[in-house]
Amino acid sequence: MNILVTGANGMLGNTIQIVTKNSKDNYIFTDVCDGYKQLDITSFEDVRKAVKENNIGCIINCAAWTNVDKAETAGEIVEILNAVAPENLARAMKEVDGLLVHVSTDYVFGGDPYNTPCRENQKGTPTGVYGLTKLHGEEKIVATGVNHIIVRTAWLYGEFGHNFVKTMMNLTATKPELKVVFDQCGTPTYAVDLANAIFDIVENRKFKGKSGIYHFSNEGVCSWYDFAIKIAELAGNTNCNIQPCHSDEFPSPVKRPAYSVFDKTKIKETFDTKVPYWVDSLKICMENLNKQN
Repeated sequence: MNILVTGANGMLGNTIQIVTKNSKDNYIFTDVCDGYKQLDITSFEDVRKAVKENNIGCIINCAAWTNVDKAETAGEIVEILNAVAPENLARAMKEVDGLLVHVSTDYVFGGDPYNTPCRENQKGTPTGVYGLTKLHGEEKIVATGVNHIIVRTAWLYGEFGHNFVKTMMNLTATKPELKVVFDQCGTPTYAVDLANAIFDIVENRKFKGKSGIYHFSNEGVCSWYDFAIKIAELAGNTNCNIQPCHSDEFPSPVKRPAYSVFDKTKIKETFDTKVPYWVDSLKICMENLNKQN
């Protein structure tokens, strides 16, 4: 099968390139930057042409507007990238009876107070433009009737791009004191684990007849403060005094979900997906980052 990956130069896209190196399928990696096959996913005709010319049987969509704060003032481009473009991909795959794998986010939640892990059928209550447009993207995909696997994830980090782990490794090595919020809880997700989960579903054709929304993050739960403490501990950065603080001490254009822990029963039972504990995966990622440095 020919598989097209969008947003290939992002954190997840780069990770999928590594995870799929020995695949039996043929992967075509696209983005809008140099070094990749160019594809404008905001144009339905461009997407349709790429699908037909390359005989694409599956698209894995890693492209999105992900800057949560800037989404509030960026205008219509956020809706175009996060909702219209996924709909274009879905329509193109529907025409060839193909599969769309789409990555979504915990930010589709957050408006209602709750303290039990979020299930897939829970009503979306986004609190900002980013979460709202990602929810719109999910809805538009489902409405096309395409074969789809929508995977919501949260707190993604990895060896590529800017992320919390890299930032905290640097700050706890260079700052005498840090404040990190303790009133937002969730689960860190290692990009390699997410990429492996998607790869397994596609490579082993587990998706047949299983269209739907699924939750994937690593196992366990922590606050951003706990996450930072563990990063500093594993990095050996013991001289930085990390203090917990409230979210309102860091004014933001967006109210972030206070509790976005996922219930992952559905993906584990449907696809026999193995989900590592967040600390175990963090150790692996930090070992790799240290080797790179």
